[in-house]
Amino acid sequence: MNPNTLPPSPKLSTSGARAEAALDVAFGDKPPKVVRRRAKRPISGALGLLIVGFWLLMALVGPWLAPHGANALVSFEIFGPISLEYPLGTDFLGRDILSRLLHGAPYTIGVALAATVLACLFGVVLGLVAAASGGWIDAAISRTQDALIAIPNKIFALIMVASFGSSVPLLLIMAAFAYMPGSYRIARAVAVNVMTMDFVQVARARGEAMPYIMFIEVLPNMLRPVLTDFGLRFVYVVLLLSAMSFLGLGVQPPDADWGSLVRENIQGLGEGAPAVLAPAVAIATLTVGVNLIIDSFGARAKREMEN
Repeated sequence: MNPNTLPPSPKLSTSGARAEAALDVAFGDKPPKVVRRRAKRPISGALGLLIVGFWLLMALVGPWLAPHGANALVSFEIFGPISLEYPLGTDFLGRDILSRLLHGAPYTIGVALAATVLACLFGVVLGLVAAASGGWIDAAISRTQDALIAIPNKIFALIMVASFGSSVPLLLIMAAFAYMPGSYRIARAVAVNVMTMDFVQVARARGEAMPYIMFIEVLPNMLRPVLTDFGLRFVYVVLLLSAMSFLGLGVQPPDADWGSLVRENIQGLGEGAPAVLAPAVAIATLTVGVNLIIDSFGARAKREMEN
């Protein structure tokens, strides 16, 4: 054999030759590239996160960023227009609306967030206990929550304020009790479905304790519905507390939240005064931002199911 000649390449089988020809036609001489589809984040979700993040930051540091005190009389002009000195105008007493808006953010956002956390925390825990226990425990918890949910939220709030007076701790507890039954019903419905899955049955067969099954096996698999419900509850609580303050039954003077800012400046609505429009826009943007985040959860879940 001539050493300068290469040995003939082994012949491919008929099926191998066809596969090689198909690859050459599809990709040419280059090897196929693995196409990875990157999950796109909805622009609406990013916008909602930006809005909500801004207001959460204002709830934390807003009072320190305010140019004036919450009740400082800074101008002799009532319902003053927007200017460089007063970016959101002045109210019916000549106070700076921007300062009062920033001082009111911890009440509107902080109280609503704390009440929502309490409502969802107790609702989810009770839902897990009811779904895991079943029997008379499930029936007793469910009937108690049905009795609470039968009372309209605003009627319940009015009864609580009329009985015990208006204060920030009472508003927090009242809102938490008002929206706990709804959170319980969502959590129990999801937990009952998760309880029937195979991995939960395997955990039961291993002899795992009930708290382990509830919080380690079941709860992580129901986080998305729970977080979505948390966002909705937060919007409902914000609107409820703002409505109570608009009626004069929420945060009391000299403190003020955004609902009370709308109420005390309602006389400037006919003039289009910024004093009444600014807190209303703040409430609207906060609720819209939360709803955009919730909608992005649904869109992302839909894309994952399609993929």
